[in-house]
Amino acid sequence: MSTRTFSPNLLTGLALAGSALLATPAAAQMMPTVARQAKLYNTVSVHLNAMNYFGDLVPGTAFTSFRFGATRPNLGVSFSHRFAPRITGRASLSYGRITGDDKKKTDQNDKDAIYRYNRNLRFRNDIVEVSTVALIDLFENRGTYLKRRDFSPYVFLGLAGFYHNPKGNDQRDGKGNWVALQPIGTEGQQTGDAVRAQKGYDDPYKRVQISIPFGLGVNYKLSRQLNLGYEIGWRKTFTDYLDDVSGNYADPADLKDARARLLADPSEERFNDPNDPDFIQFGGAYGNRISKRGTNNEDDWYIVSGFHLSYILIPDTKSPKFR
Repeated sequence: MSTRTFSPNLLTGLALAGSALLATPAAAQMMPTVARQAKLYNTVSVHLNAMNYFGDLVPGTAFTSFRFGATRPNLGVSFSHRFAPRITGRASLSYGRITGDDKKKTDQNDKDAIYRYNRNLRFRNDIVEVSTVALIDLFENRGTYLKRRDFSPYVFLGLAGFYHNPKGNDQRDGKGNWVALQPIGTEGQQTGDAVRAQKGYDDPYKRVQISIPFGLGVNYKLSRQLNLGYEIGWRKTFTDYLDDVSGNYADPADLKDARARLLADPSEERFNDPNDPDFIQFGGAYGNRISKRGTNNEDDWYIVSGFHLSYILIPDTKSPKFR
């Protein structure tokens, strides 16, 4: 009768294999803490931007007309979380200003622009925006935050809510006080339901609105935890009153006082020489209820573009305790 014996090497191998099997659940528990968190990290950022707008008080008749001199600053902060190799979610809070001025943006010698030059409207609007967007990297990064790409271009799309409060100047030369325009109803919005229904005035517009932010940007890796980025984003709004200008002039008699009438119609009393054959005479057109003040066939937009500095929060990679 023969007896089977097991070599020490075989016994050692079986012991190691058993230890590996027992250790597998522990390794699976450690993966999310160590590797996964290093890939799905959080970031805080500060933003220094510029703001512009498209609407009724832009230099040319084209909707996309742009005036560099109307650029104003915008400041913001944001928090981001990376959900996947290409996908990051971002929540932001920002504050900035948009402006427009008929006298500064148009040429009084241009017969196509003389109406808007003489219209003499101007506004400024401070905007507070809260947004959530999804950033989609054009090139995926499956590594940890330490192995992210040096340059990472992206596109973004999301939803924003904003508060705006357009103001006008109560002097024709623009050197007076800035007055909130929505409570005045420069196009007859505050005249009451009966008068609005009779004369076709719009309802008062809301100062809390929503928009759809979208655009593109790029991040550059400065160090293991710092990124420097540049971004340009458009805001598709659903209001034509960022500049308080949309439709026709209200009947001056429907506005409550002289200051309201001036804010609604600060047009110049003296125009260019009407004997000039190339000059289109608009005398008497301003301030009449049937005359055109703006165009209501397109909503206003605003643009936010600029730089951001981002700091990556180091993930907590401590090993879990086992029972």
